[in-house]
Amino acid sequence: MTEQSSMLRKGRLGVFGIVFFVVAASAPLVGMTGAVPVAMLLGNGIAAPGAYLAAGITLLIFSVGYAAMSHHVTNAGAFFAFVGKGLGVRAGVSASYASLIGYLTIQLAIYGFFGLVMNLTMADYGINLNWYVWALIGLVIATVLSVLSVEVGAKILGTLLIIEILSLLVTAIAIFMKGGPETPNLWSSFNPSAVFAGGFTGPAGIALAFAFASFIGFEATAIYGEESQNPKRDVPRATYYSIIAISAIFAIVSFAMVVGMGGSKLMDEIVSRSSVDGAPLADPANVLFSLSGQYVGSGIVDLMKILVLTSLFAGLLAFQNAAGRYFFAMGRAGVMPSVLAKTNKSGAPQNASFVTSIIGATVIVIFAVGDLDPFTKLFSWMSGIAVIAIGTVEILVSIAVVKYFSSMSNQNIWKTKIAPGTSVLLLGGGLYLLMARFNLLAGTVTAGVDPSLPESAWKLSGLGWFLILVPFIAMVTGYIVATVSKGKHEPLTQDFS
Repeated sequence: MTEQSSMLRKGRLGVFGIVFFVVAASAPLVGMTGAVPVAMLLGNGIAAPGAYLAAGITLLIFSVGYAAMSHHVTNAGAFFAFVGKGLGVRAGVSASYASLIGYLTIQLAIYGFFGLVMNLTMADYGINLNWYVWALIGLVIATVLSVLSVEVGAKILGTLLIIEILSLLVTAIAIFMKGGPETPNLWSSFNPSAVFAGGFTGPAGIALAFAFASFIGFEATAIYGEESQNPKRDVPRATYYSIIAISAIFAIVSFAMVVGMGGSKLMDEIVSRSSVDGAPLADPANVLFSLSGQYVGSGIVDLMKILVLTSLFAGLLAFQNAAGRYFFAMGRAGVMPSVLAKTNKSGAPQNASFVTSIIGATVIVIFAVGDLDPFTKLFSWMSGIAVIAIGTVEILVSIAVVKYFSSMSNQNIWKTKIAPGTSVLLLGGGLYLLMARFNLLAGTVTAGVDPSLPESAWKLSGLGWFLILVPFIAMVTGYIVATVSKGKHEPLTQDFS
């Protein structure tokens, strides 16, 4: 019989082990091949690199209060533990349900994308399997790795991530060294007036929405606090390092793409490089691939095509671990069945991981049986829900930080009031952008409306309104569970350091 306990194994991860999980969740190569070309063409063009930097700065400000709270609470529940500590148990349970929805849906989105890319890639080698078969194969492998010791996953993710980032940096350096068709203009890509040109409901809003979506998962640093070597030190450092790393990768490589194509010709170049049968952005990945081939060589393109798959799988594993630990923490707190609050002899939340996988497999089968497209439906819908869920809870965390420290004297005012208060405003603006542009992010626009136009903001189909409300429905459900439950849920906010 498998040895079980209700504690995660301590001391298994250092700072960089946590960083590997978090940066892998952001899937840099996938973002560079999928989101960045869209942010440039439909958003603010040559200023898209600045939009990614602006999103990173916003999240760095958020992380100040987040890191301050992590000194007081080490809990695999992370978000909901922080919210519960500052705003009370009911708010904490509400946040837990929304956070769980966020992690489950982003993993489901990646399953759709992973299955599609595997289907297309392996077909070139004569292996023809439907997308959902590849998705289920990925699910099985991710499940197996998630129930092993957590450092096994960290080592795998670390190796894949290093190769992935090196391939991006090699391309960027080659472009900078060889030079593009025009003289590089750093200010044109990072000038605030250019970054925010067109307004929040126009091009700037589109670019910023995609930029914020690319950072999802960075907040998972606190999830691994209980398994870290020194949680009070490791979680804050890992949070800062992760945001800086993600911001730098996206800003530097996207600016290199601008240089490689030429600022004045950027839009035409993206259309030319991404079009299939005259349809722009039908193959956005080819923008980066063609640049890599042009400035580095065909060998790196072949490598990148494989790395897109490993990047997607790294994301699957990272969110498998994140969702599993949320189920575990919620089971331990009494707001989910207690059977989820069990770990195996390796210290991994085995039962919670199995439940995560069962949910994933069920949704994949439903989309397969319904013949729903893995990208335009599964990926777009689920990723849209995820960014709304996580963005909403991040705002609650910032409010909770201010409330928690308000009754304490001799606290650093920047860390406990100014930074978290500012992040409420900035993240609120980010959430507004994500919701206003949900029709573009999730492909749920009202019939006859062009979602790329400024006047299309908030014009959602009925399905779009339902999807955008899912995280809030989850929060209400959590509030009801906390209200009717008889337990006090002490583990919800307990410090397990």
